[in-house]
Amino acid sequence: MNPLRILIIAGSAGIRGALAEIVSQDSNLEVMGTAADPFIAAKRILDEVPDAIILDMETPRMDGVTFLKKLMLQVSLPVLMMTTKAEEGSPPVLAALEAGAVDVIVLPNVGTRAHLLATADAIRDKVKAAVKRHLRNPRLPSQTVEPKLTADAILPPPPRWAKVKPTEPVVCIGASTGGTESLRVVLGMLPADCPGLVIVQHMPENFTATFARRLDALCQISVKEAVDGEAVLPGQALIAPGNRHALLGRRGDRYFVELKDGPLVSRHRPSVDVLFRSAARSAGRNAVGVIMTGMGDDGARGLVEMHQAGALTIAEHESTSVVYGMPKEAIGRGGVDLILPLPKIAEQILAATVKHQR
Repeated sequence: MNPLRILIIAGSAGIRGALAEIVSQDSNLEVMGTAADPFIAAKRILDEVPDAIILDMETPRMDGVTFLKKLMLQVSLPVLMMTTKAEEGSPPVLAALEAGAVDVIVLPNVGTRAHLLATADAIRDKVKAAVKRHLRNPRLPSQTVEPKLTADAILPPPPRWAKVKPTEPVVCIGASTGGTESLRVVLGMLPADCPGLVIVQHMPENFTATFARRLDALCQISVKEAVDGEAVLPGQALIAPGNRHALLGRRGDRYFVELKDGPLVSRHRPSVDVLFRSAARSAGRNAVGVIMTGMGDDGARGLVEMHQAGALTIAEHESTSVVYGMPKEAIGRGGVDLILPLPKIAEQILAATVKHQR
């Protein structure tokens, strides 16, 4: 096999040099080139497309996240980002992941070059893993992309006209691009006695736990990464782990989360479609389904199924959506009862809960 060709983009000559040294020490990797800023890198990519990019978040003339967003509109590449101005799970790191980064390396503010060289093996492994993950789940369609699977690949559709016994209300939320901030707004407005929530936010594995901890510190409700078999409780939001499908299950009158591996659904794992279908099957009219900002159509079919099962279904309004893809698709398929801006979504969840309990 030919070595993977890596483009390194960093404003610091010392960091560029250290990364070039790290990459060149592996016979399976090769330095395609280095660039001091995104403008130089863009010209280099016009001449030759790399197999992967290592990108510093703090670059001259244009920050790394802005460049990554522009890059992903033109070509789908695995990008490993690094930063010295953030902590794992912080807003800048989450912004990088939402923009399309496969992984983020958080570096110390001092001794950066020494730290890079000391963690050389880990960095090389991350580069190779980024390429492998990208090949399994490309950001953009290509001629060799696998067929786009529906939730049928994980569980059967809900039975038509099936009656579901009344229970406590349960809320299922799906989001993608822009969803980390949207979830902060909605969850931050919910009181500690709100109904239990299960959430799918498209995000790589190893980052959902830190994202959940960040929300937990900001919200009145408890927020955590879901564990297989965990009960869905009032006042708590469970976030599906990256790379695992999350299903809403039911034992008697109680709900729990079931985690599954399985294939990508709507080219995602976790998939919003899988969560919503499981809610249609297990909760029916006891559920509230919310689809928020995101690219593509994941969740649109599942929300229709929740709607047909009697659940209240809500889509985020275009005025507050960072990307009006997923909500628009759900609306177009006729699966939405209410179209609301972010500040009104939490209010409607609580109103539906009160109505449900009467």
